[in-house]
Amino acid sequence: QVQLVESGGGLVQPGGSLRLSCAASGSFYRINDMGWYRQAPGKERELVATITSGAHPNYADSVKGRFTISRDNAKNTVYLQMDSLKTEDTAVYYCNAYIVSAVTGVFWGQGTQVTVSS
Repeated sequence: QVQLVESGGGLVQPGGSLRLSCAASGSFYRINDMGWYRQAPGKERELVATITSGAHPNYADSVKGRFTISRDNAKNTVYLQMDSLKTEDTAVYYCNAYIVSAVTGVFWGQGTQVTVSS
């Protein structure tokens, strides 16, 4: 059974940094695109950043220049380095991945809370 497990969320002051990690486990053939999404209270889930299997990133305009997505294919892990955090970055952050396995499709992690507050 394929699972995505996130870690690294927490409370940080405005201007601070956090690094999120998301590791895939289970039985699968390969992982294609991976990404991070977030959902703030009362808002819909939105794209933060994605990265292809060849490590080409794509970012939402709201995080360009502040967030960096990367991946380690040997560890089946995607990262999100978040710098210069703002209060409006507060949300539950979810990772996802398109995984080729016995059940191919998009898998989601359980989410990790990021709170930016003084």
